[in-house]
Amino acid sequence: MRLAEAAGLMMKDLVLDRPHPNVVVTLYPHRSLKTNASERIIPLIGASLSATQRLSGNTDSDFCFPRYTNKQRCNSNSASAAINKWVKSVVGDEAVIHGLRHSFRDRLRAAEAPTELFDQLGGWSLKTVGQSYGHGYATENLSNWMDKIALQMNHFNS
Repeated sequence: MRLAEAAGLMMKDLVLDRPHPNVVVTLYPHRSLKTNASERIIPLIGASLSATQRLSGNTDSDFCFPRYTNKQRCNSNSASAAINKWVKSVVGDEAVIHGLRHSFRDRLRAAEAPTELFDQLGGWSLKTVGQSYGHGYATENLSNWMDKIALQMNHFNS
């Protein structure tokens, strides 16, 4: 998801008690969305599920990231600066957090996922009228494709 989408998440957006845990990206007064397709459900698997489970147990706020979001606004620029500073210290000066969206799309391509599926997962604008028909892929289908590209938490603990 886009950094501003993540920074503006509310705890109620985390759906962890289902067979296919997910996060619901939705419009709020404190945080706008880039496109109509940005409103979506994103399955939580691997490292994202582990991180979300830890997050849900560690806050008493309505917001997932109260340091960057309140009822009036989402300060995604501040979140971006902080995360990019950390990313550069770990990966190098050329890396930025937005690069994760590009690598996410590349990983779905490598798994031979349908283009329409990764447009739905990433909240990218619809390219054709046909893409707007129906309800899109079910959460179970999205989750199955995400499982194919999942990173586990042990990748991040070294």
